[in-house]
Amino acid sequence: MEKIVAVLVVCCSIVGLASAQLKVGFYSSSCPRAESLIRDAVQQRFKMDRSITAALLRMHFHDCFVQGCDASILIHSESGDAEKDAFPNETVRGYDLIDIAKRAVEAACPNTVSCADIITLATRDAVALAGGPKYDIPTGRRDGLMSDIRKVDLPGPQESVAQAFIPFRDRGFTLNEMVTLLGAHSVGVAHCNFFEDRLANFQGSGKPDATMDAGLAARLRKICGTGNNPAVFLDQGTSFVMDNQFYNQILAKRGILEIDQRLARDRSTGPIVAGFALNGTAFQRSFATAMVKLSKTGVLFGKAGEIRKNCRAFNPKRGQRV
Repeated sequence: MEKIVAVLVVCCSIVGLASAQLKVGFYSSSCPRAESLIRDAVQQRFKMDRSITAALLRMHFHDCFVQGCDASILIHSESGDAEKDAFPNETVRGYDLIDIAKRAVEAACPNTVSCADIITLATRDAVALAGGPKYDIPTGRRDGLMSDIRKVDLPGPQESVAQAFIPFRDRGFTLNEMVTLLGAHSVGVAHCNFFEDRLANFQGSGKPDATMDAGLAARLRKICGTGNNPAVFLDQGTSFVMDNQFYNQILAKRGILEIDQRLARDRSTGPIVAGFALNGTAFQRSFATAMVKLSKTGVLFGKAGEIRKNCRAFNPKRGQRV
């Protein structure tokens, strides 16, 4: 208990520090067009690919949950030892959009806007475009100086609610906030290899997972049986819309990932799921608050970080992988 309390105190102190140093409109003087340039890049991509919202939400979450929101997930390593190379990050995408936004702000204001802030702002803008809440994000983050594959430890899709909550709790998040952030699955997709075990031989039973709707399981078996590890929508209803229908789906036994379905069945999270399913406004409000809190996780300031010229590479003589 003392260890848990200590971890929470440290996490809360970090978030408090971030709240004190980050501010909305951080670039209003140094780069007045920064946020509009990033928004323009996201809008152009969204017109061609509405799934970019899910891609950016995943990138943002995977970045912030490993060493904090420092854009370390963007680093490219020839030797394959960076965060990007870890198994959970193999299907993360949207890197090229961050590059486009970075080039735009560099042309307007060289060496001013961090890649970490670009990820955060781009994700906010993509959420709004998908019908999600509009919220202000404080900026002023620095980019990290380390990206290490060995540091990647993210919640898995087959974990219990209690297991999944541990990394959230260790970063200062509540159970309600975990359920809220997993609501990002409203616009998400998953490849068959992440849930295929639920469709036919769940836990060695020789049968599908009984907690999944039988009709859905049959349809997914056909999709996954086509080969090439295809992806399916995590919300089988309003797949591209950032709303509360994901929660209604998992209440109806139509959760794709095991952890999603368990949210609806677990006694600790079931009431939260039911509440969001009934009240879309409450979900939107909670999601906005949780995303702002997520964006403040492990933020770097001053000489603890840098403003990268190229989001995929550390500045010369500063960054290190291990």
